[in-house]
Amino acid sequence: MAPDRGPPCQAYSIVGRSRRKDSVLDEEKDVRVGLYRQYLRILAVHSPAVFVMENVKGLLSAKTKESSVFTKILSDLTDPVRVFPQAESSAPDSIVCPGYRIYSLVEQPASHDLNNNPVYNQKSFVIQAEKYGIPQTRHRVILLGVRKDIDLYPGTLKQVDEVAIAQVLQDLPSLRSGLSKQKDNIEAWKKTICDVNLEQVFANAEQQLLDEIKEQIKQIRESVSGTGVEYSSGEKAGISFEKGWFSDDRLGGVCNHKARGHMDSDLLRYLFVSCFARVYQRSPKLEDFPAELLPAHKNVKQGIDDKKFADRFRVQLWDKPSKTITSHISKDGHYYIHPDPAQCRSLTVREAARIQTFPDNYFFCGPRTSQFIQVGNAVPPLLANKIARLVFPVFKKAAERTTKSSQKFSGGIKDIVTV
Repeated sequence: MAPDRGPPCQAYSIVGRSRRKDSVLDEEKDVRVGLYRQYLRILAVHSPAVFVMENVKGLLSAKTKESSVFTKILSDLTDPVRVFPQAESSAPDSIVCPGYRIYSLVEQPASHDLNNNPVYNQKSFVIQAEKYGIPQTRHRVILLGVRKDIDLYPGTLKQVDEVAIAQVLQDLPSLRSGLSKQKDNIEAWKKTICDVNLEQVFANAEQQLLDEIKEQIKQIRESVSGTGVEYSSGEKAGISFEKGWFSDDRLGGVCNHKARGHMDSDLLRYLFVSCFARVYQRSPKLEDFPAELLPAHKNVKQGIDDKKFADRFRVQLWDKPSKTITSHISKDGHYYIHPDPAQCRSLTVREAARIQTFPDNYFFCGPRTSQFIQVGNAVPPLLANKIARLVFPVFKKAAERTTKSSQKFSGGIKDIVTV
């Protein structure tokens, strides 16, 4: 099987194109636009039975002067040798790749063309992960290619009920955030949050919200919580959702569950947004913030007036899937605020990993920034597992074909290539 990720996504992402002000992509200015051809080269040379290619949703709207990027990629994937004719001479055992049929993993083909290739609406290739048992609204383009000499329709993923983040987070130990700009201890942390003139800061807040904030501050005064450690022995997680997937009784504790430090000024904002969500069942926009809690950013007024990045402080909701976990979580936690106001913090690496569906025994190494990047850049492993279950029968049939034609099958690079 070929790579389960795909070409670099930065050239195609909507956010990246917006920052670069690129309405039309130009390979001469950004070589990443054409890097997908290296993916084609691997297919052309090794002719794997199956490939799975993943990329951002922005790929569908990316364009060059000549054509839609996605239309071009789809066409090239059906016949990689056409793009890389020199691959024939370097292919193992002189095997010439016959090309691929490209399938959606979530919809059946609308029709087939004259060459029996499945035909889809381009949006059919977008997987909305929350519909398939992943506790986040992660939308990605994922293609499944099956070599044309393998006559087997792979089928589609089965939709299930949405998974709320409470189902994957509530069993983890409660933590408080650290203090990043002063000496950190529980007394200083409580003082930073609790010693505030609430009537002044929240003078214009509705009484229901003010009462919720007061109740949470009361709980903070009475609580005693640590900030967590990289491995907490004796803290046994008891997740009920997909227990066989997440849990490992041999761990004897919890890994990578340590809160990061936050600036004093952000703690009250985190308290506010999490209380706001409890009362109004949504994360607040900048226009909902009390004036005294607005960040001192140059574009805050633009965020209020023009709604641009108006949700820069975003709390996740207990009873909903999380917003997409991305590598941006490594920079700060403002988009990933924990729903429990009494903890007053952003998500830990383990919590982000749970939302990404990494099993608990997957330990993330390196500095915390690196750990968050590893989590945010991943395809959710549980989704990958479900895709693999569709792929396996195709791979099995490829093995049977090889055996029947008296060619030695070793499970090696001829039928499975991993990059």
